[in-house]
Amino acid sequence: MSRWAWLLISTLLLLAAGFLLSLNGCGGSSKTTLTVPPPASKIQHVVIIFQENRTPDNLFQDPVLIANGADIQNYGINSTGAKITLGQIDLGTAGSNPDYYDLSHAHSAFVSMYDNGKMDGADLIPVTCEKGVTGCPPPNPQFMYVNPADVQPYFQMAEQYTFADRMFQTNQGPSFPAHQFIISGTSAPTATSNLFAAENPVGGGRIAGCIAPPAETVEMVDPTGTESSTMYPCFEHATLTDLLDTANITWRYYAPSAGSIWTAPNAIQHMCGPNATPPNATSCVGSDWTGSAPKVVLNQTESSAQILTDIASNQLAQVSWVIPDGQDSDHASSNNGCGPSWVTLLVNAIGNSEYWSNTAIILTWDDWGGWYDHVAPAVINNGSSWGSGYVYGFRVPMIAISPYARPGHISHVTHDFGSILKFIETNFNLPSLGYADAPADNLSDIFNFSQTAISFQTIAAPPDDAACRSDMTPATDPDDD
Repeated sequence: MSRWAWLLISTLLLLAAGFLLSLNGCGGSSKTTLTVPPPASKIQHVVIIFQENRTPDNLFQDPVLIANGADIQNYGINSTGAKITLGQIDLGTAGSNPDYYDLSHAHSAFVSMYDNGKMDGADLIPVTCEKGVTGCPPPNPQFMYVNPADVQPYFQMAEQYTFADRMFQTNQGPSFPAHQFIISGTSAPTATSNLFAAENPVGGGRIAGCIAPPAETVEMVDPTGTESSTMYPCFEHATLTDLLDTANITWRYYAPSAGSIWTAPNAIQHMCGPNATPPNATSCVGSDWTGSAPKVVLNQTESSAQILTDIASNQLAQVSWVIPDGQDSDHASSNNGCGPSWVTLLVNAIGNSEYWSNTAIILTWDDWGGWYDHVAPAVINNGSSWGSGYVYGFRVPMIAISPYARPGHISHVTHDFGSILKFIETNFNLPSLGYADAPADNLSDIFNFSQTAISFQTIAAPPDDAACRSDMTPATDPDDD
C-alpha cells in the first residue's frame, strides 16, 4: 500500500476516534474531543520592500484610490492658518520639474509639523537645497505632491490589491531608527531600556552601527519625548531574525552597503559579529554576513539584484527585507526617479514566478520625509507606556500585494511597522518580540485567505524603466538621512 493511502486511512481513523470519544463523553461528567490541527498557512513567503521618505498625501494623488475612499488630501494648513494647495513636483532629479531639495525628518521636524495634533507646522520644517541649484527652494516646499506620471506603477499596485491609508511609521524620526523598527520593532539600545535611538547617527561620516568610528553618536529620546542623552549606535536585543532562526525559517536582508543607516543588522551587535569590540570594529563578520550564502546580501542595485537571481533559481527565503540603494529609492533630492522601476521589477519577478501563489509582498515607506500629510498619528506621551515619547510617527503609504490581499480594497485600520512584524509572527506561528509588535494588529483586515486566489497581472513598467535597469552605477547610500 502506498504512503499516501496509509496517510488517508490514518486520518480517517483519527477523525472516527474523535467522533466516538465525543459521543462517549455525552452522558458522563467530562467530555473528550479530538483537536485536528489547522491547515498550514497559505502564505509561505513574505517580502518586505522598504522604500524611502513619502506620505500618502505626497505620493498617492491617485483619482481612482480617492474615488474608492482613500483618505488623500490635496491641500494643507500652515502655521499661520493659511490653506496651501499642494504643488506638483517630480519624484526625482531627472524630470522637467526636478526635486533638488530635501526636507528635515528629524524628531524635531516631527514635533514642528505635529504641533500637538494640529498638523499645521510643516512650513517650519528646514529645507536643504543641492549646491549650485537656482530657484531653490520653491514656494511652500513641504506642501508638494509627486507627479502622478512618475508613479503609475505604484497606483496600479494600490488599485489592484490593498492600499492602507492608516499606516503610520512607528517612530517619530528618520531612517536609522525606522530601519531598526522594521527588523525588530524597536530602536532601544537594550531589551529593558525605555530610551529609543531617535535620529540618524552623527560624527562618523557615512558609516553607521557597530562598525561606526568611535566618535559617532546617536541621540536618545526618553519617555517625556526629550532627547536627553547620546550613545554609540550599537545595540543588543532580540530581533525578528532571531525568532526566524530559532524556528528554522529562512530569511535574507538585501541592502546597499555594510555601513548604511538603511542596513539595520549592522547596528545589532550579535547580528553584526564585529571584527573587534565596538567602537573599534571596522566590519561585520558574523555568520549572517559571511560564507557562500550570506543572509545579509550587500551591494544591491536594480542592475545587480541578487533577489532576482534567488527568485529565478528557486532560492527565495521565507522572509525577505529588500532595501533600495539611493538611486533606486524614493528619497528626495538624491534619486533619479528609478524607485518605481525597481519596485515594479521585484513585484513582476515574484508575480510571474511559482512563488506568486504563496507570497505576500508588503511595500511600505520608512518615514514621512518631511512632506506634508493631514492625518495626525496617535502619539503616546504619558511617560510610562511602551514607546512613550517616540511613537507613533506620521503616515506612510503601504500596499499589500498577494493572491490573498483583498482586491481593490482600502484599509482604514490603523497599522504600523509592528503590524508587519506581527503578521509574520502570526503567519509562521512565532512568539512576540514584545516591542511594537505586541500592541499592533496583524494585518488581518488586509488579507482574505478564503477568497479565490488573485491571478497576477504584470505591472506596467514606467517610461524610464530601460534606463534604470541599465544603470551600472555602484550601490549608493542616502546623502545623510
